Amino acid sequence: MVHVPSTDEDFRLSITPIEGVLAMKTPGEIEAAICEGVSRFEQDYMGRGPKDIHAHLLGDLLVVRLQGVLTAAEQHLVKSLSAEKGRDLLKQVRTHLIETARPVMEAMVQEITGVKVLTLHHDISTATGEEVVLFTLAESPILRDAKKR
Repeated sequence: MVHVPSTDEDFRLSITPIEGVLAMKTPGEIEAAICEGVSRFEQDYMGRGPKDIHAHLLGDLLVVRLQGVLTAAEQHLVKSLSAEKGRDLLKQVRTHLIETARPVMEAMVQEITGVKVLTLHHDISTATGEEVVLFTLAESPILRDAKKR
């Protein structure tokens, strides 16, 4: 028999039908899955993945910091044009790509956290090649404690 969730909280708790076990994640498992998903997104939509990525779940905020995200073409563009013009053009293109793919990113975060995404904020530094993505969630995900070693 399949249970049909009746409230928002029921959607956040995934029940494994075969085992009937509640499948909650630790903060570290959520952060690792977000890093993997955002890296895959960067590769698929931007043409290359980050050199380094870290995610931090802070209550109902999810912060993703990517380093080394600029492609060779983007680095050349920023260096060849005036600093302000190159920066503005690159930020405009990246922002448009993020906005176009927003539903994909929000669905990925919701699938991993079990919580609806309310807002997505994004910025990129053309000087350092660092990108930051901030997701505001409808509420804090239900978590399980990490196993003690």
